[in-house]
Amino acid sequence: MSRFATGIVVLTAGGEHSHGMTANAFSSVSLDPPQVLCCVTRTARMHRAITSAGCFAVSVLSAEQEATARYFAGGRRPDGATQFDAVDWAPGPCTGAPLLGGALAWLECELAEAHEGGDHTIFVGRVLGSNRGPDRSALLYFGGAYHRLT
Repeated sequence: MSRFATGIVVLTAGGEHSHGMTANAFSSVSLDPPQVLCCVTRTARMHRAITSAGCFAVSVLSAEQEATARYFAGGRRPDGATQFDAVDWAPGPCTGAPLLGGALAWLECELAEAHEGGDHTIFVGRVLGSNRGPDRSALLYFGGAYHRLT
């Protein structure tokens, strides 16, 4: 799968188990009704955060946000809401989940379905709200490394 280029997002959930996680297993599912999916390993803290909150948000990262992608991919950040102190963010108007500043786009989703997929859960979210940031280049992941779309 390292030969398949993907965009990079940060999934976030608020509430008691507030958490953020860099992901590239993210896709649009349906335009009517608007739905997206993300795949999260069942042992990840993000899995508990999404199931506990019943909702999640997605920040689509720009090429300038590689440091943010690395931050939310690493395990050395604090647990809970304090992990967001290191980044620019605002609570989503629909879910309260953190939306990261400087992103290309944001989605807020209500958890609609969860399906087992090997060691992951495929979370399907019904989009409650979305917004776009300024037009910029995208951050991609390919061949085990980050790349900028120019």
